[in-house]
Amino acid sequence: MAGVDDPFSAPGGVSADGRTLVAHLRLDVTNPNDMPVVDSERMLAIADSAGSADGVDGAGFDVALGGQTVQLAEQGEIGSETIGLIAAAVILLLTFGSVVAAGLPIIVAIAGLAVSSTLTGLLLRLVDAPDWSTSLATMMGIGIGIDYVLLMVTRFREWRAAGLDPEAATVATLDTAGRSVLVAGSTVVVSMLGLFAMGLSFMRGAALVTILAVFVVMAASVTLFPALLGYLGRHVDRLRLPLGRRRVDVAVGGHIQPGRGWVGWSRLVQRHRVISALAGTAVLLALAAPFLGVRFGFPDAGNNREETSTRQAYDMQAAGFGAGANGPLVLAAELPTAGDTTTLERLGAALAATPGVAAVTPPQLNPAGDTAVITVIPGSGPQDAATEDLVHHLRDTTIPDATRDTGTTVRVGGVTAASIDSTENIARRIPLLIAGVVLLSMVLLVASFRSIAIAVKAAAMNLLSVAAAYGVVAYVLQGGWAGKLIGIDTETPLPAFVPVLMFAVLFGLSMDYEVFLVSRMRETWIRTRDSGRAITEGLAGTGRVVTAAAAIMIAVFAAFVPSPDVVLKVIGVGMAAAILVDATVVRMLLVPSVMHLLGRATWWMPAWLSRRLPELHVEGRPEQHLPVAEPERELVNA
Repeated sequence: MAGVDDPFSAPGGVSADGRTLVAHLRLDVTNPNDMPVVDSERMLAIADSAGSADGVDGAGFDVALGGQTVQLAEQGEIGSETIGLIAAAVILLLTFGSVVAAGLPIIVAIAGLAVSSTLTGLLLRLVDAPDWSTSLATMMGIGIGIDYVLLMVTRFREWRAAGLDPEAATVATLDTAGRSVLVAGSTVVVSMLGLFAMGLSFMRGAALVTILAVFVVMAASVTLFPALLGYLGRHVDRLRLPLGRRRVDVAVGGHIQPGRGWVGWSRLVQRHRVISALAGTAVLLALAAPFLGVRFGFPDAGNNREETSTRQAYDMQAAGFGAGANGPLVLAAELPTAGDTTTLERLGAALAATPGVAAVTPPQLNPAGDTAVITVIPGSGPQDAATEDLVHHLRDTTIPDATRDTGTTVRVGGVTAASIDSTENIARRIPLLIAGVVLLSMVLLVASFRSIAIAVKAAAMNLLSVAAAYGVVAYVLQGGWAGKLIGIDTETPLPAFVPVLMFAVLFGLSMDYEVFLVSRMRETWIRTRDSGRAITEGLAGTGRVVTAAAAIMIAVFAAFVPSPDVVLKVIGVGMAAAILVDATVVRMLLVPSVMHLLGRATWWMPAWLSRRLPELHVEGRPEQHLPVAEPERELVNA
């Protein structure tokens, strides 16, 4: 601590009834985030014991600490890698029915996490990033790493069932699923690069940390995983769980025949393509509807849990000085003539007469007398829409009218005003982010799948999926029954950076599932030139993989929900809801139905463009890896 202001001498330090005092603690660090957590915890302990006399409760007064440093100390751990890994392990065991097969994605994810954590520590010495970015990157790394290896383990087991030896099956897996992993990872990187368009340093830091984690797990998936198969390839189905086995046939192309349920669903969507497309679109639009009424802003400490010191400090200050005391506006006035108090007096009177202003402190001049600071206490809380309106009214009307023809320059600042400005700045840049990410992703998909329709359809579906997630978040923030389920019991504004971050992450993950699904469809299309069959077999063949991958990501993001921080709660709910909607309504219903409606046009590509694009062969060349003889039936896990 650098010092403590005396509440009895500072303006506005004592409430009107004399029962509430506010003292400002001055830190010895420039950035509150640099305050050591252990020091903040010591201050909390001192404040907690201050209401006790000789260790006995009942001294007659309460002490609570507020501010960003205290909130960071009370926030605790963000997310939980352990919860995510345990949930992923259970899902993998149910999917593969084998401890060895389920363990491979976990091993690769943990190894990638270890490497990325080390590299992230080095990166953070060079760039600034918010404290939550490392947790987000870690959870993304775990989820994506497991999803990628899940796809590759599934493909490896199919090649083994097709009759290939472990070494040949490994090569075939890399040539097919490995290519899909590289394209899927690239789409995530492209989406995160969109955060650079926001022009915000903390967004750039978050993007770099996440991109690093994605690169590491993507590299581990195509390097470490094949190496592990060299030791465990022959034993991938060992240590089976007693979940039952069934005899399966190997389809053309080295794929295990999907279960009857997925085949039946695929054919149902094909038969009722129009109804499926309309129903899927209606569900997404209904989920997205609440976002139309969302209000951007920064949640204040009034949303924190009641047992936290920051919430108690907020409530005490609001009760003693009014809700606006938690978000004062700081006006800095530059005078043309030193000591010109006439303009300041006129400005103070105009401020006090402005509707929505609860109090105005006397101007405080600097020693030179050419700069003054005035504190304005709004009549509403920091996150209230009325406070935002007041800031705009002061800037646009009150201050210009009071200082006209005086040469005095007045700026409205403070944490509350800065939050309002940041929100508006981010909101203006959101269209640029969306346009850039969508365009780059479409270019990548056109090159990968050599189809205009697939790229356009993927972009449209992903935008609908993200919009549905936004709607879920907006509904939760209304503070109704849905909000109460996760601890949000009051109407709360949505921080503008949250939809930006969600868009970058979710658009990339949605493209992941698109690549998983369409790459399998394209394999069949290349082999048969039958669009209906390609779509049906692709959906049936990847349904189980996409469902398992989505379940893992939902579990990973759900680990954010128990966080005491309302922003992290919202991110967790939004991400989990988006993955659930995308993997079910979008990938299993809307995408195949629209592709069936398009028919062969799904795979159309202008000849002039086809000649100019590189041949990426994202589907690989599965026909080159199949054994000459038809493989015999063998028992594998279902």
